[in-house]
Amino acid sequence: IKMRSGIIAKKMGMTRIFNDDGQQIPVTVLRLEKLQVVAQKTVDKDGYFAVKLGAGSVKAKNSNKSLRGQFAVSKVEPKRKLKEFRVSQNNLIDIGKEINASHYVEGQYVDVSGLSIGKGFAGAMKRHNFSGLRASHGVSISHRSHGSTGQCQDPGRVFKGKKMAGHMGDCNVTIQNLRVVKTDPEKGIILIKGAVPGAKGGWVTLKDSIKKKLPDNIPFPTANELKTESTTNNLSANNPVTFTDNKPDNESIIENEVAETSTSESSNTKNDDMDQKNEN
Repeated sequence: IKMRSGIIAKKMGMTRIFNDDGQQIPVTVLRLEKLQVVAQKTVDKDGYFAVKLGAGSVKAKNSNKSLRGQFAVSKVEPKRKLKEFRVSQNNLIDIGKEINASHYVEGQYVDVSGLSIGKGFAGAMKRHNFSGLRASHGVSISHRSHGSTGQCQDPGRVFKGKKMAGHMGDCNVTIQNLRVVKTDPEKGIILIKGAVPGAKGGWVTLKDSIKKKLPDNIPFPTANELKTESTTNNLSANNPVTFTDNKPDNESIIENEVAETSTSESSNTKNDDMDQKNEN
């Protein structure tokens, strides 16, 4: 069994792209942030094969002493999110190697897991899709209640797992068989068709689909080098986006656009001044 490592990505939001036929495809934008291998697990030492990945960045003072020791041994900077993936022996990845978006190929199916958005305390109609009670005759101020929850004196209790009102959301959810639409190794972006669990800015994990066959051109154990050609036609190739750790992504994009606009305006102003001098 060829078990590849998964990845850790940050959910940036949703958008849409258009294919060659003009059909729009709703996609979720996932971004890889300094995804590196932090540690390896082997059969001799741990009893199984696995790789531990780390994504994002965090100040050393904000990570505990044990984690700082792991990062120091691996010679990688402190990571914000850690996740372990079981792999086969021939798919172990060297410690310190950075994984890019080429780990997945276009058209491949993946399973995405994440922490769903918390909804707080929800009623039975919202939480379990109950129909509720009648809206008119015979019901007094309990139209959205869940009704009876037990039987009689025997058993005299409510069975565990009964569908009732309670806390909704904020739990681990996995959606299977989502298709990879596009990848952009330069920007570290993966576009997944449809919605994935979690809110914007949340971390999700991607794994090869267990119910779909892997493509023939998939890299093992991961992509060796960063591809220079981008496969994302919807993203601008002329205006590359540079992300910084101190500023939000939108501010960085806006600053780049403003800088390019000011540069073009200044060049146009110089050209106009030269034309006026030539006319005089």
